[in-house]
Amino acid sequence: MQFIKSLVFNIFLYIGLIIVFILALPTLILPAKFTLYCGKFLAYYIILILRLILNTRVIFHGIENLKKVKRFFIASAHQSMFETFVLQAPLDFPIFILKKELLRIPLFGWYLKKIGSIEITRGITTKENLNFFDKIKNTIQKQNRPLLIFPQGTRVKFDDRSPFKKGVSRIYTSLEMPCIPVALNSGKIWPKNSFIKYPGDIHISFLEPIAPGLEKKVFLKVLEEKIYSETEKYS
Repeated sequence: MQFIKSLVFNIFLYIGLIIVFILALPTLILPAKFTLYCGKFLAYYIILILRLILNTRVIFHGIENLKKVKRFFIASAHQSMFETFVLQAPLDFPIFILKKELLRIPLFGWYLKKIGSIEITRGITTKENLNFFDKIKNTIQKQNRPLLIFPQGTRVKFDDRSPFKKGVSRIYTSLEMPCIPVALNSGKIWPKNSFIKYPGDIHISFLEPIAPGLEKKVFLKVLEEKIYSETEKYS
């Protein structure tokens, strides 16, 4: 039964993505806000089909924490393809940090460029990577949009407790603004590289902001503890 539900869900998911990607083509020559609205539409579409097909609710916690500070960046756990789309629902058009390879995907990569995503080449030192943190700071200063980063660096299993990448602490000290951690359990319902989707609700928790001014190592430790301790509540 779960196989059939997963099959139907995946059909609706990818047909929906293809239709939106095609219909959104004119936005590539329009202001970026039109492309951003398409991303937000996809977020709500995925929430809807999760509910209708899999009977899975997406439950947001701590939305009020997004209103406690005027400017902030988001550091989110990353367990699934799910959050790359659905976090666009509660957030006001986030700026993504992503691996450069994603920009080479036809259509999808074009839209990522259009909305101002910041790319990084992982695993090697390049001229672009050396200016990476300056580029982030300049981009955020020019736009009234929150930065969204996945400090684990890649999608991990729900019960994976790997240390976060140090880059998030450099972003924290460079931006000098609060960080709002995000914990979630999407990997239990929508695991990485899995065709089958499992029963249960998906919880997304926006935690208390971490104020600027901490030393890098201290910030990284606080961020890990906040996200992983909240994640344990969904075990």
